[in-house]
Amino acid sequence: MSRFHTIKDNRVENRLFLNRIIAAFILILLLTSGLIVRLVYLQIVGHEHYTTLAKDNSIKIEPLVPTRGIIYDRHGKVLAENTQSFSLELIPEQIPDLNDTLARLQKLLDISDEKIEQYQRQRKRQKGFTSTALLIGMSDEEIAKFAVMRPYFPGVDIKTRLVRNYPYKELSSHVLGYVSRINEAEIKNLPAAEYRGSTYIGKLGIEAAYETQLHGKTGYAEIETNVRGRAINNVNSVAPESGANLYLTLDIDLQKTAYDALEEFNGAVVAIEIKTGGVLVLASRPGFDPNPFVVGIGNDEYQALQTSDSQPLYNRALRGLYPPGSTMKPFIALAGLEYNAIGYEQKYFCPGYYQLPNVTHKYRDWKKGGHGSVSMNEAITESCDVYFYNLASVLGIDRMHRFLQQFGFGERSGIDLIGEKTGLLPSQEWKRQQKKQAWYPGETIITGIGQGYLQVSPLQLARATATLGNHGDIVTPFLVDKIVSAHDTSPGPETHQGSMHLNNDNVNKIIAAMTNVVHGEHGTAKIISKGIPYQIAGKTGTAQVYSIKQEETYNENNIPFKLRDHALFIALAPADDPKIAVAVIAEHGSHGGSMAAPIAGKVIKQFLEESHAD
Repeated sequence: MSRFHTIKDNRVENRLFLNRIIAAFILILLLTSGLIVRLVYLQIVGHEHYTTLAKDNSIKIEPLVPTRGIIYDRHGKVLAENTQSFSLELIPEQIPDLNDTLARLQKLLDISDEKIEQYQRQRKRQKGFTSTALLIGMSDEEIAKFAVMRPYFPGVDIKTRLVRNYPYKELSSHVLGYVSRINEAEIKNLPAAEYRGSTYIGKLGIEAAYETQLHGKTGYAEIETNVRGRAINNVNSVAPESGANLYLTLDIDLQKTAYDALEEFNGAVVAIEIKTGGVLVLASRPGFDPNPFVVGIGNDEYQALQTSDSQPLYNRALRGLYPPGSTMKPFIALAGLEYNAIGYEQKYFCPGYYQLPNVTHKYRDWKKGGHGSVSMNEAITESCDVYFYNLASVLGIDRMHRFLQQFGFGERSGIDLIGEKTGLLPSQEWKRQQKKQAWYPGETIITGIGQGYLQVSPLQLARATATLGNHGDIVTPFLVDKIVSAHDTSPGPETHQGSMHLNNDNVNKIIAAMTNVVHGEHGTAKIISKGIPYQIAGKTGTAQVYSIKQEETYNENNIPFKLRDHALFIALAPADDPKIAVAVIAEHGSHGGSMAAPIAGKVIKQFLEESHAD
């Protein structure tokens, strides 16, 4: 028998064994429960999510880009279309040596380094098996050159694409704008679903303002792919919805007449259909050809446009700001009547200059010897400055500001384009805030003849003239008359904005005086009155580009062209029942009567003849 032996406690051992079994059972139960919960989640709760993930391993969603909507003028003439164009495209995966191929293509087709760099940037955003364009809009000569050498360029081919085309080029450039490649900044702000696969977006004009309607809705195709991502089968697709077609109020033939009539002068012409607010003409000269922007304008060509002294990229009709000069006089005269500050027959004496009390400075009239004693009718007809110096002094700047503001000066017209400028309608409050200075009486005087701080755009002038012709009923200028999609036709923007509630008798008196400007013996625009069977109500204007000293005399032959006065003209026709309002500015044209008025006359004549024929 051993000297030592172990004393066992069976009860303790049994209890320990039982506890271990229970713990193991609980652990197994917990793990089994977790497994069951996970299976339930995978099979029921997360079924759709994981099915989609599994499907995406073999199915790729490819966007189907919609066809961009077409833009027409009021007579159905195509202003912006999609034309078939030939492009040189490369599939990198099929090209043994891409850099060598690009170098040989560059030499063969005289491709610029800039286009090669542009292609490389675009290629890096695509998969290797995707066809990417190197050249868009190939000429017949380029196509012929490549066709001969085609066997030596594997992975390179000529394909057809729809490319935006603007047949009227510079005539419509500032109205339509253009489309161009989407840049990195724009991608961040565009709805990803709608612009997947899209290459172009509207940059200016109607193309930008109505981008959503013109773009359409992107479709998609479900494509089965192999492990390398190459398409092997089309599983399902939803067709894209083409963009809506836009029908404008613009008359492209009338636009051409206005543009050509400006001849060598930079400037703008705006014509509005008075009763509706539809814009018939929105011409800015010089314009530019928007088509190179679509296919990718070269840096040298773009820099030439940007640095040109004539600023062809600048929309003068919408953004150009000028002193309105004497075209403001009918509105100042109407303010005098509406505020009972002066009677229609009341006269002021014009000795050829005006002086404020106790001030030696002379505010000169354009007519050195003066006009003598003139009434409001005579002052508008002969454009007497001294009369309006007196009237401005009586009205004061605050009343002139309030009245002119109702005609839309100093604010955007609300036209359905992006980038319109507000102009500047000065007041005492404006000068205190912006200049930190008091308002001086002399500034009131020159505001009365459309000089000083006052700045207006040609569009504002045309709209104000239309409001005058409407006897105070205000319309919003607009360009899109109707939007025609695959589903429906909808009208353009709302056009009526209310009424100024002017005295009809006062308005008739102003229009009668403006009619004398064209048809009166002493009218400053009588040059355009010959041979027309209707009457035009108009007002000439000459806006100073720089100030001359008291002792100096303005002589356009002795000063540089760029310092000569601007020529302006506003008009309503026919005077007895106005249908069209026109505003013209010819930069450095010197005389509103001889330069700007004939331009408006041509536009009015063509419009009324066409309206009568219809």
